[in-house]
Amino acid sequence: LPMAFRDVNARRHIGLQQLSSLALAGRTLLGPMKSCKFIVDESTNQSTLIGSAVRLIESLDLTSAAGQLLNETIQAQNKEFKTGMSTLLFLIGAWSNAILECLQQNVPVLAIVAVMSEGLNSCCERVQCLQISIHDVNKELCSSSVRPNAFKSKTCQIGCDSLLNPQIFPYFQKDISAPEEVIPVSSCSRQEDDCNSNKRLVSPLAGCGSIASFVKPAGDRSTSVISGSGVTTSSCNKQKLTHSRYFSTLGKSHFSSQQGNSQGYLSGQSGDPCECYGLGHLAMALSHGNQTSVKLLQSIVAYQQERAECSGSSQFNIAEIVTCCLLGLPESYSCVSPGFVTLVSPEQATVIKHFEDKPLRILLMDGDLTEQYRHLGFNRPCNVKTILEHPSLWEGRAGDLWLSSMLDILINFEVNLVLVKGNVCGNLMERCIANSILVIGSVTRDVLRAFGEVTGAQPVTYLTQLNASCVGSGAQVELWKACDGRAMDLGELVPARIKVQGIPLVTAVLTTTVASKMQLIEDQFWTSVYRLHHALNDKNVFLGGGAVELLCLSHIQMLAEQPLQPANKNAVKEFHNPWRAASATEYKSVVLQALASGWKQYLSVVMCNAAKAASELEACTSVDHHLKKAADCGSPSAYILKEFRRGDLLRGGSGPFTDHREGLKVYDNVTAKIEAWRRALDLVLLVLQTDAEIITGPKRNQLLNSHLSSEFMFL
Repeated sequence: LPMAFRDVNARRHIGLQQLSSLALAGRTLLGPMKSCKFIVDESTNQSTLIGSAVRLIESLDLTSAAGQLLNETIQAQNKEFKTGMSTLLFLIGAWSNAILECLQQNVPVLAIVAVMSEGLNSCCERVQCLQISIHDVNKELCSSSVRPNAFKSKTCQIGCDSLLNPQIFPYFQKDISAPEEVIPVSSCSRQEDDCNSNKRLVSPLAGCGSIASFVKPAGDRSTSVISGSGVTTSSCNKQKLTHSRYFSTLGKSHFSSQQGNSQGYLSGQSGDPCECYGLGHLAMALSHGNQTSVKLLQSIVAYQQERAECSGSSQFNIAEIVTCCLLGLPESYSCVSPGFVTLVSPEQATVIKHFEDKPLRILLMDGDLTEQYRHLGFNRPCNVKTILEHPSLWEGRAGDLWLSSMLDILINFEVNLVLVKGNVCGNLMERCIANSILVIGSVTRDVLRAFGEVTGAQPVTYLTQLNASCVGSGAQVELWKACDGRAMDLGELVPARIKVQGIPLVTAVLTTTVASKMQLIEDQFWTSVYRLHHALNDKNVFLGGGAVELLCLSHIQMLAEQPLQPANKNAVKEFHNPWRAASATEYKSVVLQALASGWKQYLSVVMCNAAKAASELEACTSVDHHLKKAADCGSPSAYILKEFRRGDLLRGGSGPFTDHREGLKVYDNVTAKIEAWRRALDLVLLVLQTDAEIITGPKRNQLLNSHLSSEFMFL
């Protein structure tokens, strides 16, 4: 009978095998040193570079029921957190394999479900001791005597002074054409206590005016003073130039050059680096090595923190951040620009040139600007027979009448700029352009809200609702310009910037010359943004670098080594069957080890992907070594905390920051990580129990008449 039960197990748990196979494709996406994948569309032969589990799952052909459940689980995690999907995908595969091994050892399904659920809940409670408040994180990072050079950029240093000045609308753009000069801050400056070894980056660029005058020629070791900043610098300069024709990113260079527009960078404010960082420290620690995105995020954080000090608003508001993707410019042109940057057609660009430096009257529309659009919940009139639902605007007089009436409304109220949440009628767009009215569609609700707050405009659903009080004023529009002052003509679309004095909205302009890489860059940026957002919401972060998973392994090891205890009355009552309770107790050690194997594989793969171990065997040996030392210490959490603070936790001889004396401390989101664990186990156990309900094979009647029949559920 047990052999027959094993045969049935091997055949019927196809869902777990499918989950394992699908998850195997995402192993290289795990950890900070992930290897991206090219997804090729066979119909168009176009390829896209992906670096997240979400994009991978979207690209796979998921026809099976298990595949559909996997997709829904990944999408749910992405919708709520925008992070943790790769961890979720990997643990689904690891725990699927672990459960299949348990089934091969004749472990009952009910015992697997009960013990694994209990084990995960116990681990989630145990790792709470590894939480640290974001206040303590910022305090610790700001007081650090060594700044990680891998994240130094003028985005948070030279750029911060002008960024904190809301009257200067700076573009924190990086210039690839000019070498940069590293100017260490002198120890006699007032930043000595906190940021003694911090360095400032200044680009000696012609046309930047005051910036160039502050920089001595390379090799000149004389002292120079930046006027008005209170910072004394020693210009022991070293020129550095990097270039690659392939996927060159700022992350491959420890320093990135940067310049601003003709409006300048430096203001007369004090340049205390720690004031510039603020939450930028936390963003850096949560970035997991994503250098390019975190530089942009630090600029946004500095801008929003300065506004928060003046207005008393939230220090970090994710609703005030938008992105604009520009294909055709090098990645070093990526920058942060106050206002709203979007892509318009060449015809719209002509209207923008006419409006430059002129205050505009702005209208906000919360819906589509089409004749057929009706708001949600609209009820058509009763007793009306519809002859034609969507008449052609060129064939019928009714269409021309609608176009003319809508245009007359805009002209009568002297509207120059219309921002529309949804789609815009193409024919109406053409008539508006002919009458020098700029209409931009597909604008998010957050952007409409931001413009409404500073211009006084009130959103309307239909143009027929428009009155004088709904039209705002004070908006300005201009063509977006690169760091060298040139207006960009990217072919079919042209970037434009809409700004208003005092608007809280900022746009992260993301650039690349590789079309297949654009989606990856945008995903990485938003991942960094949401990690900081969730950390602030949780008010706590986990110690990163494998600390939490290592404590889980230590805790499960302790639980598994506990002596078996007979089933108690509570367990019998819970399982409604004495045999079930005894079964869960009997197989507790085996199932807990299966649960632990998922985290152990996770740590091993992360170490291998980051080249911290030559093989998974070597990585597992390193993990076992730490587990033994944690057990000998008597307090695993204290040991892990000590190793984390020393920077020796699961740390090898290579990685993105090993060339620095002091490694970056890495932190993880609390809720996102715990939910990724729970979602992974819930999905695996759901598929396990679903497969267990399908009974096939020649021993069917024999199984149903045995004591094992209590395990099955009939629908």
